Amino acid sequence: MNKVDLDKEKKYNKWIVVLSIVIPLAVAALFGINLRELGFDVQPLTMLPPVYAAINGFTAILLIVALIAIKNKNIVLHENLMRTAIWCSVVFLVLYVAYHMTSDSTMFGDINHDGNLDVSEKEAIGSTRYIYYFILITHILLSIVVIPFVLVTYVRAITNNIERHKKIAKITFPIWLYVAVTGVIVYFMISPYYM
Repeated sequence: MNKVDLDKEKKYNKWIVVLSIVIPLAVAALFGINLRELGFDVQPLTMLPPVYAAINGFTAILLIVALIAIKNKNIVLHENLMRTAIWCSVVFLVLYVAYHMTSDSTMFGDINHDGNLDVSEKEAIGSTRYIYYFILITHILLSIVVIPFVLVTYVRAITNNIERHKKIAKITFPIWLYVAVTGVIVYFMISPYYM
């Protein structure tokens, strides 16, 4: 049996703290920058939302299959699937930021794309907008929360701290799965309003 490498885990924990702060701050800062509004001649990357929604869906599938793999004691498959899920999340994040840096924001229910919800648009979407915003807000908040959970869970696995890995994985898995699935739901709910 492999020995738990606590020194390596402590070293990684410092990076986890840094990344758990830097990633959300960088995404928030970059999200607020629109290259076109700053005068850069870039094409809006309007083809990206279905791509990163598909990546979210694929991540959800990877997570479920990885859970099945570990329940069946297929550790190598589980490890490979989890690494792939992490890379999918990184690719998603890059594409998400790229889209928002090159495209105007889309407002849920904005049928005429004027950036405002008039009375008729509000009536058309009714209480669906409250469901959409609940899903969106919980998706965003949990996507921030899940970053340190994923990183800690991964580090505990690669440092062979398996008992602690299992404990935190029971928390990480449902949060990460929720974020992946709601990413797809948010896309399908807002996609009729893309220009």
